[in-house]
Amino acid sequence: MTDMHIHGGDVYRHPDVVDFSVNLNPLGPPPGVTEAVRESAAFIARYPDARKEELTRLLAARENVPAEELIFGNGAAELIFLWAEAVRPHRAVLAAPCFAEYARALRAAGCDDIVMHMRGIENGFRLTEKILDKLTEDTDALILCNPENPTGLLADPGLMEDIIRRCAANGISLMVDECFLALCDVGEDRSVRKYMETNHNIFLLNAFTKTCAMAGLRLGYGMTCDRALLERMQSLCQPWNVSIPAQMAGVAALRTDPSYLTRSRQVIGKERAYLLGELNRIGLWTSEAMANYILFRVPEGKNGGFEGRLLREGILIRDCSNYTGLGPGYFRVAVRLHEDNVKLISTLRRLLI
Repeated sequence: MTDMHIHGGDVYRHPDVVDFSVNLNPLGPPPGVTEAVRESAAFIARYPDARKEELTRLLAARENVPAEELIFGNGAAELIFLWAEAVRPHRAVLAAPCFAEYARALRAAGCDDIVMHMRGIENGFRLTEKILDKLTEDTDALILCNPENPTGLLADPGLMEDIIRRCAANGISLMVDECFLALCDVGEDRSVRKYMETNHNIFLLNAFTKTCAMAGLRLGYGMTCDRALLERMQSLCQPWNVSIPAQMAGVAALRTDPSYLTRSRQVIGKERAYLLGELNRIGLWTSEAMANYILFRVPEGKNGGFEGRLLREGILIRDCSNYTGLGPGYFRVAVRLHEDNVKLISTLRRLLI
Protein backbone atom coordinates (compact mmCIF):
# COMPACT_ATOMS: atom_id res chain seq x y z
CA MET A 1 0.00 0.00 0.00
CA THR A 2 3.03 2.31 0.14
CA ASP A 3 2.75 3.53 -3.47
CA MET A 4 -1.02 3.81 -3.87
CA HIS A 5 -0.92 7.61 -4.15
CA ILE A 6 2.45 8.33 -5.71
CA HIS A 7 0.81 10.22 -8.56
CA GLY A 8 -0.83 13.04 -6.62
CA GLY A 9 -4.51 13.89 -6.45
CA ASP A 10 -5.01 12.47 -2.97
CA VAL A 11 -7.76 14.90 -2.05
CA TYR A 12 -9.45 12.12 -0.06
CA ARG A 13 -6.79 12.41 2.64
CA HIS A 14 -6.45 16.16 2.07
CA PRO A 15 -9.94 17.67 1.59
CA ASP A 16 -10.57 21.36 1.03
CA VAL A 17 -7.30 22.03 -0.78
CA VAL A 18 -6.57 23.68 -4.11
CA ASP A 19 -5.21 20.69 -6.01
CA PHE A 20 -2.20 21.53 -8.19
CA SER A 21 -0.97 17.92 -8.04
CA VAL A 22 -3.11 16.60 -10.93
CA ASN A 23 -2.67 18.09 -14.38
CA LEU A 24 -6.16 18.20 -15.88
CA ASN A 25 -7.83 20.69 -18.20
CA PRO A 26 -8.42 23.72 -15.91
CA LEU A 27 -11.75 24.48 -17.62
CA GLY A 28 -13.16 21.23 -16.27
CA PRO A 29 -15.34 18.78 -18.22
CA PRO A 30 -17.33 20.09 -21.21
CA PRO A 31 -20.99 20.67 -20.29
CA GLY A 32 -22.09 17.77 -22.49
CA VAL A 33 -19.87 15.37 -20.57
CA THR A 34 -21.34 16.35 -17.22
CA GLU A 35 -24.87 15.97 -18.56
CA ALA A 36 -24.06 12.56 -20.08
CA VAL A 37 -22.85 11.29 -16.70
CA ARG A 38 -26.10 12.42 -15.10
CA GLU A 39 -28.12 10.62 -17.79
CA SER A 40 -26.05 7.44 -17.38
CA ALA A 41 -27.54 6.90 -13.91
CA ALA A 42 -30.69 5.55 -15.61
CA PHE A 43 -28.68 2.65 -17.07
CA ILE A 44 -26.48 1.48 -14.20
CA ALA A 45 -28.44 -1.78 -13.85
CA ARG A 46 -27.15 -2.80 -17.29
CA TYR A 47 -23.80 -4.27 -18.22
CA PRO A 48 -21.71 -1.86 -20.30
CA ASP A 49 -21.41 -2.46 -24.04
CA ALA A 50 -18.36 -4.72 -24.21
CA ARG A 51 -17.87 -3.74 -27.87
CA LYS A 52 -18.12 0.00 -27.12
CA GLU A 53 -19.73 0.41 -30.54
CA GLU A 54 -20.87 4.04 -30.43
CA LEU A 55 -17.68 5.23 -28.78
CA THR A 56 -15.58 3.32 -31.31
CA ARG A 57 -17.56 4.59 -34.30
CA LEU A 58 -17.21 8.24 -33.27
CA LEU A 59 -13.52 8.01 -32.42
CA ALA A 60 -12.75 6.13 -35.64
CA ALA A 61 -14.49 8.89 -37.60
CA ARG A 62 -12.62 11.64 -35.75
CA GLU A 63 -9.23 9.98 -36.14
CA ASN A 64 -9.99 8.68 -39.64
CA VAL A 65 -8.86 5.15 -38.77
CA PRO A 66 -10.59 1.78 -39.04
CA ALA A 67 -12.45 0.76 -35.90
CA GLU A 68 -10.27 -2.38 -35.80
CA GLU A 69 -7.25 -0.19 -35.03
CA LEU A 70 -8.66 1.22 -31.78
CA ILE A 71 -8.75 -0.06 -28.22
CA PHE A 72 -10.30 1.48 -25.11
CA GLY A 73 -9.22 1.07 -21.51
CA ASN A 74 -10.09 1.92 -17.94
CA GLY A 75 -7.88 4.98 -18.23
CA ALA A 76 -4.58 5.11 -20.09
CA ALA A 77 -2.93 3.20 -17.23
CA GLU A 78 -4.80 -0.02 -18.03
CA LEU A 79 -3.64 0.17 -21.64
CA ILE A 80 -0.02 0.64 -20.58
CA PHE A 81 -0.20 -2.64 -18.67
CA LEU A 82 -2.06 -4.43 -21.49
CA TRP A 83 0.48 -3.24 -24.07
CA ALA A 84 3.42 -4.35 -21.95
CA GLU A 85 1.85 -7.78 -21.39
CA ALA A 86 1.04 -8.17 -25.09
CA VAL A 87 4.54 -7.12 -26.23
CA ARG A 88 6.40 -8.86 -23.35
CA PRO A 89 9.77 -7.23 -24.02
CA HIS A 90 12.95 -8.56 -22.47
CA ARG A 91 14.80 -5.25 -22.88
CA ALA A 92 12.96 -1.94 -22.82
CA VAL A 93 14.13 1.68 -22.81
CA LEU A 94 12.52 4.53 -20.85
CA ALA A 95 13.49 8.20 -21.00
CA ALA A 96 13.76 9.23 -17.34
CA PRO A 97 12.34 11.04 -15.48
CA CYS A 98 9.01 9.61 -16.57
CA PHE A 99 5.61 8.31 -15.43
CA ALA A 100 6.10 5.52 -12.88
CA GLU A 101 3.49 3.21 -14.45
CA TYR A 102 5.69 2.52 -17.47
CA ALA A 103 8.30 0.69 -15.41
CA ARG A 104 5.66 -0.96 -13.22
CA ALA A 105 3.87 -2.33 -16.29
CA LEU A 106 7.10 -3.60 -17.83
CA ARG A 107 8.13 -5.35 -14.63
CA ALA A 108 4.65 -6.89 -14.30
CA ALA A 109 5.05 -8.26 -17.84
CA GLY A 110 8.34 -9.93 -16.93
CA CYS A 111 10.72 -7.42 -18.51
CA ASP A 112 14.05 -8.16 -16.86
CA ASP A 113 16.15 -5.37 -18.43
CA ILE A 114 14.70 -1.86 -18.14
CA VAL A 115 17.22 0.67 -19.42
CA MET A 116 16.77 4.21 -18.12
CA HIS A 117 17.95 6.83 -20.59
CA MET A 118 18.69 9.63 -18.16
CA ARG A 119 17.94 13.23 -19.05
CA GLY A 120 19.56 15.87 -16.86
CA ILE A 121 19.00 19.40 -15.65
CA GLU A 122 22.14 20.56 -17.48
CA ASN A 123 20.07 20.74 -20.69
CA GLY A 124 16.71 21.28 -19.03
CA PHE A 125 15.84 17.54 -19.12
CA ARG A 126 15.39 17.72 -22.89
CA LEU A 127 15.41 14.53 -24.95
CA THR A 128 18.46 14.49 -27.25
CA GLU A 129 19.85 12.31 -30.01
CA LYS A 130 21.81 10.36 -27.38
CA ILE A 131 18.74 8.18 -26.92
CA LEU A 132 19.35 6.74 -30.39
CA ASP A 133 22.40 4.91 -29.00
CA LYS A 134 20.08 2.90 -26.75
CA LEU A 135 17.86 1.75 -29.64
CA THR A 136 19.89 -1.27 -30.70
CA GLU A 137 18.95 -4.61 -32.21
CA ASP A 138 18.72 -6.20 -28.76
CA THR A 139 16.13 -3.63 -27.61
CA ASP A 140 12.54 -4.84 -27.77
CA ALA A 141 10.52 -1.80 -26.67
CA LEU A 142 10.67 1.95 -26.12
CA ILE A 143 8.13 4.09 -24.26
CA LEU A 144 8.10 7.85 -24.77
CA CYS A 145 5.79 10.52 -23.39
CA ASN A 146 5.20 13.59 -25.58
CA PRO A 147 4.88 16.07 -23.98
CA GLU A 148 7.04 14.59 -21.28
CA ASN A 149 5.82 14.17 -17.73
CA PRO A 150 6.77 15.82 -15.36
CA THR A 151 8.67 18.44 -17.41
CA GLY A 152 5.99 19.41 -19.95
CA LEU A 153 8.62 19.42 -22.72
CA LEU A 154 7.87 18.43 -26.31
CA ALA A 155 10.31 16.32 -28.28
CA ASP A 156 11.97 17.90 -31.29
CA PRO A 157 10.00 16.75 -34.37
CA GLY A 158 13.16 15.83 -36.28
CA LEU A 159 14.43 13.75 -33.37
CA MET A 160 11.07 12.00 -33.11
CA GLU A 161 11.32 11.04 -36.79
CA ASP A 162 14.83 9.67 -36.19
CA ILE A 163 13.56 7.65 -33.22
CA ILE A 164 10.70 6.21 -35.27
CA ARG A 165 13.09 5.24 -38.08
CA ARG A 166 15.54 3.64 -35.65
CA CYS A 167 12.77 1.67 -33.95
CA ALA A 168 11.44 0.45 -37.30
CA ALA A 169 14.91 -0.59 -38.48
CA ASN A 170 15.61 -2.58 -35.32
CA GLY A 171 12.16 -4.11 -34.80
CA ILE A 172 11.47 -2.12 -31.62
CA SER A 173 7.89 -1.77 -30.38
CA LEU A 174 7.26 1.92 -29.72
CA MET A 175 4.61 3.34 -27.42
CA VAL A 176 4.12 7.11 -27.57
CA ASP A 177 2.00 8.55 -24.76
CA GLU A 178 0.23 11.68 -26.06
CA CYS A 179 -2.26 12.09 -23.21
CA PHE A 180 -1.35 15.78 -22.74
CA LEU A 181 -0.66 16.76 -26.35
CA ALA A 182 -4.08 18.24 -27.12
CA LEU A 183 -3.58 20.76 -24.30
CA CYS A 184 -0.28 22.07 -25.72
CA ASP A 185 -0.06 25.25 -27.77
CA VAL A 186 0.80 23.22 -30.87
CA GLY A 187 -2.41 21.24 -30.46
CA GLU A 188 -2.04 17.82 -32.05
CA ASP A 189 0.30 18.94 -34.86
CA ARG A 190 3.18 17.05 -33.23
CA SER A 191 1.32 13.75 -33.01
CA VAL A 192 3.00 10.60 -34.32
CA ARG A 193 -0.40 9.67 -35.76
CA LYS A 194 0.87 10.52 -39.28
CA TYR A 195 3.59 7.86 -39.03
CA MET A 196 1.36 4.97 -37.99
CA GLU A 197 0.30 3.72 -41.43
CA THR A 198 3.90 3.14 -42.49
CA ASN A 199 5.18 2.09 -39.05
CA HIS A 200 3.05 -0.71 -37.66
CA ASN A 201 5.29 -0.95 -34.59
CA ILE A 202 3.84 2.32 -33.18
CA PHE A 203 1.19 2.23 -30.46
CA LEU A 204 -0.24 5.69 -29.76
CA LEU A 205 -1.69 6.18 -26.27
CA ASN A 206 -4.23 8.86 -25.42
CA ALA A 207 -7.05 9.54 -22.95
CA PHE A 208 -10.07 11.69 -22.28
CA THR A 209 -8.79 11.99 -18.70
CA LYS A 210 -6.65 15.09 -19.16
CA THR A 211 -8.19 16.89 -22.13
CA CYS A 212 -11.75 16.68 -20.77
CA ALA A 213 -10.97 16.56 -17.03
CA MET A 214 -12.49 13.09 -16.63
CA ALA A 215 -9.99 11.48 -14.24
CA GLY A 216 -12.72 9.98 -12.07
CA LEU A 217 -14.39 8.24 -15.02
CA ARG A 218 -11.26 6.47 -16.36
CA LEU A 219 -11.32 6.42 -20.16
CA GLY A 220 -8.21 5.91 -22.23
CA TYR A 221 -7.66 4.73 -25.78
CA GLY A 222 -4.93 3.49 -28.05
CA MET A 223 -4.35 3.34 -31.80
CA THR A 224 -2.11 1.16 -33.93
CA CYS A 225 -2.07 -0.42 -37.37
CA ASP A 226 -0.76 -3.63 -35.77
CA ARG A 227 -4.08 -5.43 -35.48
CA ALA A 228 -2.41 -8.59 -34.17
CA LEU A 229 -1.11 -6.56 -31.23
CA LEU A 230 -4.59 -5.20 -30.54
CA GLU A 231 -6.03 -8.71 -30.64
CA ARG A 232 -3.50 -9.82 -28.02
CA MET A 233 -4.34 -6.81 -25.87
CA GLN A 234 -8.07 -7.48 -26.20
CA SER A 235 -7.56 -11.11 -25.21
CA LEU A 236 -5.88 -9.95 -21.99
CA CYS A 237 -8.59 -7.42 -21.16
CA GLN A 238 -11.70 -8.17 -19.11
CA PRO A 239 -14.82 -7.52 -21.23
CA TRP A 240 -16.54 -4.74 -19.27
CA ASN A 241 -13.53 -2.59 -18.53
CA VAL A 242 -15.21 0.69 -19.56
CA SER A 243 -18.33 1.56 -17.57
CA ILE A 244 -21.57 2.97 -18.97
CA PRO A 245 -20.92 6.44 -17.44
CA ALA A 246 -17.43 6.48 -18.98
CA GLN A 247 -18.68 5.38 -22.40
CA MET A 248 -21.48 7.94 -22.43
CA ALA A 249 -19.08 10.65 -21.28
CA GLY A 250 -16.65 9.70 -24.03
CA VAL A 251 -19.39 9.91 -26.65
CA ALA A 252 -20.34 13.36 -25.36
CA ALA A 253 -16.69 14.45 -25.39
CA LEU A 254 -16.32 13.39 -29.02
CA ARG A 255 -19.36 15.51 -29.87
CA THR A 256 -18.04 18.55 -28.00
CA ASP A 257 -17.62 21.76 -29.98
CA PRO A 258 -13.93 22.06 -31.06
CA SER A 259 -13.90 25.57 -29.59
CA TYR A 260 -13.72 23.95 -26.14
CA LEU A 261 -10.17 22.72 -26.77
CA THR A 262 -9.19 25.92 -28.55
CA ARG A 263 -10.33 27.93 -25.54
CA SER A 264 -8.60 25.47 -23.20
CA ARG A 265 -5.26 25.93 -24.97
CA GLN A 266 -5.65 29.71 -24.89
CA VAL A 267 -6.31 29.75 -21.15
CA ILE A 268 -3.51 27.27 -20.43
CA GLY A 269 -1.02 29.20 -22.56
CA LYS A 270 -1.78 32.50 -20.82
CA GLU A 271 -1.75 31.04 -17.31
CA ARG A 272 1.36 28.93 -17.95
CA ALA A 273 3.22 32.09 -19.03
CA TYR A 274 2.07 33.81 -15.83
CA LEU A 275 3.23 30.93 -13.63
CA LEU A 276 6.59 30.55 -15.38
CA GLY A 277 7.28 34.26 -15.10
CA GLU A 278 6.34 34.46 -11.43
CA LEU A 279 8.19 31.26 -10.46
CA ASN A 280 11.33 32.62 -12.14
CA ARG A 281 10.93 35.97 -10.34
CA ILE A 282 10.87 34.09 -7.05
CA GLY A 283 14.20 32.61 -8.13
CA LEU A 284 13.13 29.05 -8.85
CA TRP A 285 14.42 26.92 -11.71
CA THR A 286 11.56 25.83 -13.99
CA SER A 287 11.24 23.53 -16.96
CA GLU A 288 10.48 25.20 -20.30
CA ALA A 289 7.06 23.61 -20.24
CA MET A 290 4.69 23.70 -23.20
CA ALA A 291 1.96 21.63 -21.56
CA ASN A 292 -0.52 22.27 -18.74
CA TYR A 293 2.00 21.57 -15.98
CA ILE A 294 5.42 22.85 -14.89
CA LEU A 295 8.35 21.22 -13.10
CA PHE A 296 10.23 23.49 -10.70
CA ARG A 297 12.99 23.11 -8.13
CA VAL A 298 13.14 24.53 -4.62
CA PRO A 299 16.73 25.22 -3.51
CA GLU A 300 18.39 22.99 -0.95
CA GLY A 301 17.83 24.36 2.51
CA LYS A 302 14.30 25.45 1.68
CA ASN A 303 12.82 22.20 0.39
CA GLY A 304 12.63 20.30 3.68
CA GLY A 305 8.98 19.64 4.48
CA PHE A 306 8.00 22.00 1.66
CA GLU A 307 4.98 20.00 0.49
CA GLY A 308 3.66 19.85 4.06
CA ARG A 309 4.05 23.60 4.51
CA LEU A 310 2.02 24.19 1.36
CA LEU A 311 -0.62 21.72 2.54
CA ARG A 312 -1.07 23.74 5.71
CA GLU A 313 -1.75 26.70 3.42
CA GLY A 314 -4.44 24.71 1.61
CA ILE A 315 -2.40 23.89 -1.51
CA LEU A 316 -1.57 20.38 -2.77
CA ILE A 317 1.32 19.96 -5.23
CA ARG A 318 3.10 16.95 -6.70
CA ASP A 319 6.34 16.00 -4.95
CA CYS A 320 8.57 14.62 -7.74
CA SER A 321 11.40 13.35 -5.55
CA ASN A 322 10.41 9.74 -6.31
CA TYR A 323 10.87 10.17 -10.07
CA THR A 324 13.95 8.36 -11.33
CA GLY A 325 16.53 11.03 -12.13
CA LEU A 326 15.08 13.73 -9.90
CA GLY A 327 15.25 13.89 -6.11
CA PRO A 328 14.48 16.21 -3.17
CA GLY A 329 13.39 19.70 -4.15
CA TYR A 330 11.63 18.90 -7.42
CA PHE A 331 7.91 19.60 -7.63
CA ARG A 332 5.26 19.71 -10.35
CA VAL A 333 2.28 22.03 -10.45
CA ALA A 334 -0.68 22.01 -12.81
CA VAL A 335 -1.73 25.13 -14.66
CA ARG A 336 -5.04 26.12 -13.12
CA LEU A 337 -7.33 29.14 -13.52
CA HIS A 338 -5.91 32.55 -12.66
CA GLU A 339 -7.36 32.96 -9.15
CA ASP A 340 -5.81 29.65 -8.05
CA ASN A 341 -2.51 30.44 -9.76
CA VAL A 342 -2.32 33.79 -7.97
CA LYS A 343 -2.89 32.02 -4.64
CA LEU A 344 -0.08 29.57 -5.40
CA ILE A 345 2.39 32.32 -6.30
CA SER A 346 1.55 34.51 -3.31
CA THR A 347 1.95 31.51 -1.00
CA LEU A 348 5.28 30.53 -2.56
CA ARG A 349 6.54 34.09 -2.16
CA ARG A 350 5.61 34.08 1.50
CA LEU A 351 7.31 30.73 2.13
CA LEU A 352 10.45 31.18 0.03
CA ILE A 353 11.38 34.85 0.00
